[in-house]
Amino acid sequence: MKIANTQLWVQDQQEALEFWTEKVGFEVRADVTMAEMGDFRWLTVSPPGQEDVAIVLMAIPGEPMVDAATQAQVRDLAAKGLAGTVFLATDDCRADYERLRANGVEFSEAPEERPYGIDAGFRDPSGNAIRLTQVSLSFAA
Repeated sequence: MKIANTQLWVQDQQEALEFWTEKVGFEVRADVTMAEMGDFRWLTVSPPGQEDVAIVLMAIPGEPMVDAATQAQVRDLAAKGLAGTVFLATDDCRADYERLRANGVEFSEAPEERPYGIDAGFRDPSGNAIRLTQVSLSFAA
């Protein structure tokens, strides 16, 4: 077995798509709308050159799948960064931090030395937590 996809709950799929492609630099892997499923949109992105794993930018479902109270809870958890975290590995955290900032990504945490390497944090437009990490060789071994 291997991991194929992971998902983030997003408030607005189009806004999420623009963030991940225009600001972070990911590529679209799938963007399919299924009319037979109430115009359900399957939208995935991943880094260039990494086609075997993708992030599903999943719209928070409404009725009848999810009642209004649960939908509000999911929106609230995502906005607080508690609905999941994506960890992005990099060979140069500081350089990618500068590149992403220049593209308009707002970081909540600048690169900082940690016991495991160099780490920075930002959030997507829906509030999901994203970590940008350069793992030290001694920690990875």
